[in-house]
Amino acid sequence: MAGNAIDQTRRMLSLVTYLRERPGARVTDVARAFGITEDELIGDLDVLPMCGTSFRGGDLLDIDTDGDRIWWHNPDASGSSTGEPLRLAADEATALLVAARAVATLPGLRESDRQALVRATAKIEAAAGEAAGASSRLSVTFESEGGVFADVDRAIAERRRVWIKYYSPARDELTEREVDPVRLFAVGHTYMEAWCRLSEARRTFRLDRVAEIRLLDEPSDPPPVELRDLSEGLVQPAAEDPEVVIEVGPCGRWVAEYYPHDSAEELPDGGLRITLRTPDPASLRRLALRLGGDGRIVSPAALADSARDAAREALAAYGE
Repeated sequence: MAGNAIDQTRRMLSLVTYLRERPGARVTDVARAFGITEDELIGDLDVLPMCGTSFRGGDLLDIDTDGDRIWWHNPDASGSSTGEPLRLAADEATALLVAARAVATLPGLRESDRQALVRATAKIEAAAGEAAGASSRLSVTFESEGGVFADVDRAIAERRRVWIKYYSPARDELTEREVDPVRLFAVGHTYMEAWCRLSEARRTFRLDRVAEIRLLDEPSDPPPVELRDLSEGLVQPAAEDPEVVIEVGPCGRWVAEYYPHDSAEELPDGGLRITLRTPDPASLRRLALRLGGDGRIVSPAALADSARDAAREALAAYGE
């Protein structure tokens, strides 16, 4: 099997060297050499053209395949020239300096990290020369999630427990709890994985739903937990989870991009019939309300009826 995202990254780095030395290599031979299926190899080859020494077209790897052989049209893109010192273009220097200055203002950032960032920013300014001028006219302001991130990051580094006031959309309420942070990660949104002292279980908290946060003096002491592999996404339905069928119109096709699903069949009107699995089918009522006229739950029937009832109640509330 191909393994997780880290394994794939290591494999693709090796592929670059392997393919440069073997122009016109056969797909079957390369897949066999790396111990992967041909489909997995083609997946790697679809990603490689988005890699290079910069985002500019001439610096990206020009690799393609006809299904039988693999052709690399600009092997010099990763040849000896990559050993030359990299120089920042004006837009790259601007983006990097604006981001660095913004991060340096985050509340809760460790002072040693802030000083290191300030020193690195000064070196970038000196190296960029005139290209750094535009960055002084731009600024970025982080919303509340940035401060929460900094506090959680500090709590993890200092092994401290935190108190949070957290909004739960499923219950539409704010709860107060103490948690022992385990790690921060991003899958679409930024999350904190932590041991929750209220529920005495591992929980995942979305940072933009943390209304308040406070670092406590009490040391963090989460029980040993096995970290989940999130390379396939935050939600990974199991085969035994209940099946739900949703039909969406053309404006609801985004559902197939955001929700892991078993199948997505094309409908005559340009929409999709999506089959997915979830351990909590009732949570999809909110999705049905969000879709409005752009989608509906087909099955199970009880969930479809529940979604219709929720929609009627919402409309009645607007009428009042």
